[in-house]
Amino acid sequence: MKHITLACGNGASENNALIQNVFFKAFQNEILAQNNDSALLPPLGKMAFSTDSYTISPLFFAGGDIGKLSVCGTCNDLAMMGARPRFLSASFIIEEGFEVEKLEQIASSMREECAKNGVLIVTGDTKVVGKGSADGIYINTAGIGEIIYEGLSPQRITQGDLIIVSNSIGKHGASIFAQREGIDLVSDLASDCASLFPLLQSLFDTNLEIHALRDATRGGLAAVLNEWAMASRQCIQVQQEQIPISDGVQGICEFLGFEAYALANEGTFVMALPSTQASTALDLLRSHPLGKEAQIIGEVNAQYPSKVVLQSAYGTKRFLDMPSGELLPRIC
Repeated sequence: MKHITLACGNGASENNALIQNVFFKAFQNEILAQNNDSALLPPLGKMAFSTDSYTISPLFFAGGDIGKLSVCGTCNDLAMMGARPRFLSASFIIEEGFEVEKLEQIASSMREECAKNGVLIVTGDTKVVGKGSADGIYINTAGIGEIIYEGLSPQRITQGDLIIVSNSIGKHGASIFAQREGIDLVSDLASDCASLFPLLQSLFDTNLEIHALRDATRGGLAAVLNEWAMASRQCIQVQQEQIPISDGVQGICEFLGFEAYALANEGTFVMALPSTQASTALDLLRSHPLGKEAQIIGEVNAQYPSKVVLQSAYGTKRFLDMPSGELLPRIC
């Protein structure tokens, strides 16, 4: 690779190659080598730290805006490591001429989402660049969380584990694409953008033995499952008919030739845990508004190590590969 392409930001194969070949090579250390969405900081106690930047287009979309997304995204990354979000920083790069009224809307959305997570924005930075040097506004948030559930890691995934998805998939990617391209929909399709810690807290407060959690953002369900299969060296086999996909998302996929498995989500996570505890987890998830569409979608076995297998309702099987290329840039 000689030049950066849009695919380098897709959260999948090209993005992973960039991180491994440039950033890991330059900044290698034991904490970074954890390769999680949030870093665990053992020298400072039970703490997790995460950061993310948001360049989504459009800034305001069905189901949220860039402000809500910036808080949800970082708080969700912390929650996936078993951490209660506590403190955030917020940095803004604003294009000259941006409307103050829109900035106030974005700040209001951030305040509301912080309240849902019980998190405080305690520091930040603001830069203004010349007109034409940015697309309205970009936001970076970084977060510190307190670990309240320990041991989450894809390396713990083992044969016999079941895989649960907390929501129907692809709603964020499909709705952003439809809005960006001006596709009129009869359905009420909207982004699933949401803070997941309130949903996860009920699971953390039980004695469930959760092995791994991951929010299925860029690269979608397919990226998460492939990362887990490679990290655990296990085979993850999923049943196509068990994967929840809404009619609105399915319609967009059929119209444009997409696969919902690769579409981004911003309020959906994937979980691996022992089969004996899956029904309890499912009941807890479905009792919360954000988890009412939760479903067991597959299991872990040793059939094809480090591979994800998708089985159709007709019994046919194929590998579900890591997404590549860039379906939709600036999705988050």
